[in-house]
Amino acid sequence: MEELNQLQGAIFDLDGTLFDSLWLWKEIDRRFLARRGIELPADYAEAVSAMEFARAAEYTVRRFGLNEPPEALVAEWMAMAKDAYAREIPLKPGAAAYLRALAGRGVKLGIATSCAAELFGAALARHGITDLFAAAVTTREVGAGKEGPEVYLAAAKKLGLLPGRCAVFEDAKTGLLSAKRAGFWTVAVYDPHVPDWPGLRGAAHQSIRSFEELL
Repeated sequence: MEELNQLQGAIFDLDGTLFDSLWLWKEIDRRFLARRGIELPADYAEAVSAMEFARAAEYTVRRFGLNEPPEALVAEWMAMAKDAYAREIPLKPGAAAYLRALAGRGVKLGIATSCAAELFGAALARHGITDLFAAAVTTREVGAGKEGPEVYLAAAKKLGLLPGRCAVFEDAKTGLLSAKRAGFWTVAVYDPHVPDWPGLRGAAHQSIRSFEELL
């Protein structure tokens, strides 16, 4: 906790970290595959969780042998998700208050996400927290998923900070390990839809079950 309070920047993943949204993606996955007569495999959601839409679509076409262009999958997913982000997706308990507390202390806030900007922008605006963030970077922008640290490094650069002066908040083990190797202070954020909480905690410097713990 002391280490976290000494940092000058905080970079947040969105889905499953700030947003209580992982239920939505599993539901979209289920409905999408059900339309094609395919039952949702247990490992599918985790497999695509760190990928941006284009890569996830290519993976899905390959895995299930779909006779559809990846672009068509992306369009269908976007249509299903846009309305939910604009109207339904809540923030995690304590998230808004914690963000405002950090901003009030002069901590620079950034976003590093696999979520498309056209989705998360509406959700941030609905919760009144858009202006709290000085930088937002997507994996699509950097051309790499969270298997590597590119998206976190790009967010830190936009904030004008070195990795060692920033925390990364994540609910994905892949992202936590990438950020940790790049020199960020890492914080695992609990989400009931993410398996292996002990493994997630072990991948990070610090872990929280709720942002309310940090207030």
